[in-house]
Amino acid sequence: MELRKLKHNLGLILILSLFFTPGCTTFAEPGRGGGTNNYLNTRSSILEHLQPLGPEDGLRFEWELVARHLDELIMNKSQWCFPATVLQAQQNESRIASELVGGLEIDATNSLIIQRNLLQRLEQQTNYAKKQKICQPPIDSDTDTSNIVFTKKIYNLLNKADQFIFNSSELDPKYIVNLSVASQLLAKNDNYKILITGHSDAFSADIPASQLARQRAEQIQRYLSIFGLNPNRIHIDSIDSQPPSFSTPQAREHLSNRRVTIELMHINQPLMLDDFSWR
Repeated sequence: MELRKLKHNLGLILILSLFFTPGCTTFAEPGRGGGTNNYLNTRSSILEHLQPLGPEDGLRFEWELVARHLDELIMNKSQWCFPATVLQAQQNESRIASELVGGLEIDATNSLIIQRNLLQRLEQQTNYAKKQKICQPPIDSDTDTSNIVFTKKIYNLLNKADQFIFNSSELDPKYIVNLSVASQLLAKNDNYKILITGHSDAFSADIPASQLARQRAEQIQRYLSIFGLNPNRIHIDSIDSQPPSFSTPQAREHLSNRRVTIELMHINQPLMLDDFSWR
């Protein structure tokens, strides 16, 4: 349903793009947004590899809208409330840009859906936390740095490509090693839980796409539990990875979308947009 909604929105997005003038920017001004200049510079350097926006580039425009949303959340001090989520959103954004540069439209579509949901949830959570006055700037810079390092390590371990065999929930042996390392790290740090979103393949003739995506998420959940992570700290979701109507999948996409996307969340952070029982 989310994927169809994104497709239907592309026409409206392209119409809206006509209102943007060449002098406008979708990024925050240098020096604003709380220590994110390097991140913004990285974003700009990645986008230099993309061609100018054209009628066929609805995904590119959607990416820019999502990027602006993240800028606004950073300026609203979301990183004070949920630094791990903000960091992962930045990493997701870079990944989506790389997928667009590489012509991986299916991956980019699914990643945009996940990123948009993450940012919507983060916005509601940040607003609620600030109203309750439980969202304060970090006091201990060493602790803050330690959390950033931990988040990056877990993200890189769990969100690598080539996690599964084609049209199967069978894991790549190298990725199993990553799951073992990540589960041990998470078991020692009870400040976080994880949300696993499973993807299917672009072509899943033998297994329904929704079923395969769910099976992959459940397989990751199973292995993390076996390796010692409390099952109560593991939550799963899934998304179909079917080809968008505007795209003919390339051979490289058969490999790249054999994956799950894993988000590291603070232990008391609500999973659903309308769930604020954590107060």
